[in-house]
Amino acid sequence: MRINACSKTDPGLKRPRNEDVCATDIVRRSFMVADGMGGVAGGDVASTLFLETVNQSFPTEEAVAVQKAMELVRNTFLLANSRILAHAAATPLHRGLGCTAELLTLCQDSIVLGHVGDSRTYCFRDGHLDQLTRDHSMVQEQVDLGIITQHQANTSRLRNVLTRAVGMSAKLTIDISSRQAHPGDIYLLATDGLHGMVDDQEILLVLAFSAPLALKAEMLINMANDAGGRDNISVTLLEILE
Repeated sequence: MRINACSKTDPGLKRPRNEDVCATDIVRRSFMVADGMGGVAGGDVASTLFLETVNQSFPTEEAVAVQKAMELVRNTFLLANSRILAHAAATPLHRGLGCTAELLTLCQDSIVLGHVGDSRTYCFRDGHLDQLTRDHSMVQEQVDLGIITQHQANTSRLRNVLTRAVGMSAKLTIDISSRQAHPGDIYLLATDGLHGMVDDQEILLVLAFSAPLALKAEMLINMANDAGGRDNISVTLLEILE
């Protein structure tokens, strides 16, 4: 598959530093975002450890079969989880660090996606935007149980309380999925600094806009900042070309 890809991150308007990490590596076919958590506990360390693990784990060989790619994504998350926990154990100041993460890879004519936390992956296809992941958060669980509505979840004071993150526990459950990639697909991996400030309809309009991928990434980040920029903002975009 021929592809185009880009990543862009921004600290936003309220946070003293950027704890997000995002990256595209066309040679390794790895595309990711990670949102560090822990503040003074070193959230930026956790997200950087995740990226370093991806770079060390992904080979530069030809695309592998779907099942092998799923195993590779799973093992990358588990290794990053172990490394973050080991770092926290060795560095008392950093206890409590962790990160959310989206990791996408290409394999033959499909994509494989790994997801932990409340960062998200979307697919724009044929004029429609589909959210491919489900947030691992307390408010999402309340929505699923019918306790609150999605509108209430968007403004809940508990919306940033995670039920799952890389580095949170020695036992990590990873959501891993695959789907066939179609020419024209655009995959968006984003931290909650984007989707917490910009609604899905606005995201759809940007992805549908006829413009270079890098400009779309810049537009999305500018929209999040225009809406208040309460958090770090990171996006990775991957386009499947004709």
